[in-house]
Amino acid sequence: MPCLNNFRRWVVRSVAVTVLGTAAIAAGYPAPSTAAVLEDRQEIALWPIGPLASAQFPLPQQVLERSKDPAIKDRAVLAITKPELLVYRPAAPNGTALLVTPGGAYQRVVIDKEADEIAPRFTDAGVTVFRLVYRLPGKAQLTDAPLMDTQRALRLIRANAAEWGIDPARVGVLGFSAGGHLASQLATGYERKVYEPVDSADQLSARPDFLALGYPVITMDERFTHAVSRQELIGESPSSELIAAYSTERQVTASTPQAFLFHANDDADVPVTNSLLFYDALRKAGVPAEVHIFRQGGHGFSLRFAAGLPAAQWPDLMLNWMRSIRMLP
Repeated sequence: MPCLNNFRRWVVRSVAVTVLGTAAIAAGYPAPSTAAVLEDRQEIALWPIGPLASAQFPLPQQVLERSKDPAIKDRAVLAITKPELLVYRPAAPNGTALLVTPGGAYQRVVIDKEADEIAPRFTDAGVTVFRLVYRLPGKAQLTDAPLMDTQRALRLIRANAAEWGIDPARVGVLGFSAGGHLASQLATGYERKVYEPVDSADQLSARPDFLALGYPVITMDERFTHAVSRQELIGESPSSELIAAYSTERQVTASTPQAFLFHANDDADVPVTNSLLFYDALRKAGVPAEVHIFRQGGHGFSLRFAAGLPAAQWPDLMLNWMRSIRMLP
């Protein structure tokens, strides 16, 4: 196995990005109310010399603070061409790792409500959490860029399991919304060769040992999909073959990892049908799965917007499920 220092470096940085509001609006992005600041983080380089290709965007990669409340962060990373993998290390690692792929309709990656805010719930349980900011497809310019980064991230985690105190047989993925589609792509397409190997880490399996999906986009069927996510990923007029290839419920096999799904029945953005289609595919393939459909929660509830609702129980339900399948001690 490669030594961690051979292909990753620690970067501690503070990045302040100020974007002119009119330029952001002209490019189709929401105008930031203030300069967005990416706090100091420990960052693992995903690719030794950077990704070989990325989609092109009218503005450079940037972090926008969308919250009007100074006490609440709601940052979104836009125009992503430089993927980032950040680690949250528990005080007492128990050997389990969780790769988190936040959502954002494949137009952005949100890093607070679906990553930073949930990480403590898992690190408190001894889980080492990795947050992935993946490259965006750029309206189908590079459709497999997100999957390339996700495969690579899981392989790096597994390659350096000893360095992190991780059991390489207990590495899972948790994805939200469009990031749920990406996580389900990884779980069903871990053997797809979407990039050329760059080092010995790429000889390892990219198959997650368990899968968790929060209000995920699953199907590209226009009747049930999230239209913006579909357009960003496979374009405005995809062929029937492309629709089938990126509808992950159609890719489930007996080798798909066991899964935990949660969704709200009143989700007006990503219909609950997405989770039900994936669950049904798992059931037909003989893959054990657990699904929770909450009566209320809307879309993107994570923790902040689930406060006071039964949907707020999902982290505890997920941790209990992880124990039941022996992915937690």
